[in-house]
Amino acid sequence: MIEVQNISFAYGKQNVLRHVSFTLDYGMVLGILGNNGAGKSTLITCLNKILRPNDGRVLLDDVDILKMGRMEMARLVAYVPQKAETTQSTVYDTALLGRRPYIKWSMSQEDLDICDRVMEQLGIESIKLRPINELSGGEVQKVMLARALVQQPKLLLLDEPTSNLDPRNQHEIMNLIHNMAKEQNFAVITVIHDLNLAARYCDRFLFMKDGTVFSYGGADAMTRDTIKSVYGIDAHIMECSGMPVIVPFLNLT
Repeated sequence: MIEVQNISFAYGKQNVLRHVSFTLDYGMVLGILGNNGAGKSTLITCLNKILRPNDGRVLLDDVDILKMGRMEMARLVAYVPQKAETTQSTVYDTALLGRRPYIKWSMSQEDLDICDRVMEQLGIESIKLRPINELSGGEVQKVMLARALVQQPKLLLLDEPTSNLDPRNQHEIMNLIHNMAKEQNFAVITVIHDLNLAARYCDRFLFMKDGTVFSYGGADAMTRDTIKSVYGIDAHIMECSGMPVIVPFLNLT
């Protein structure tokens, strides 16, 4: 189980996060939702020590990962940033970097096999020798996800994994994340703006407002009142073909 306890963070005197707490079981995807400036990306980067929280703990199976060294932590937590790298490295070399926390002297056959298996699962084995800077946005996002999954993490952190992707790639990426989390029993925490993608592919929802948790829970947390309070817009929530659909609208009268 993942336990986030009272995470707080400030830039100087400006409080960005205030006492953020929640729990998440393995095999589940948590969507972090809220307006720009609510503290979503800051929270993600506090969970893996890119930013040092002023207070709080992040427990994986009762062990505080914020007290671990970088290499030890990298065996448990993987992170995919909002902006992907564009280098001349090949897809295969980039994905293989995810094995760095496990390498002692040189790559083993196990490292190579893990990389091959992940690339096959993500459907990018056919482009493994292409340079990153020649790929489409959707392909690059899959490569960054592959590098993270090659780490074999217990916790995968994603910062807006569907930003700048077309609808097909948005659903493909989120479906892959959702299915692999369940099949391989790791937890996913993702910042996401699209309420419909979140409703379809996330198991838990954490709504943030003004740097703190406004609402947290399962499908019951995705309500009209919450959307109104967090985003300042009205919304209809309905079902279509057995799936939840959120239709936001502005009441300008």
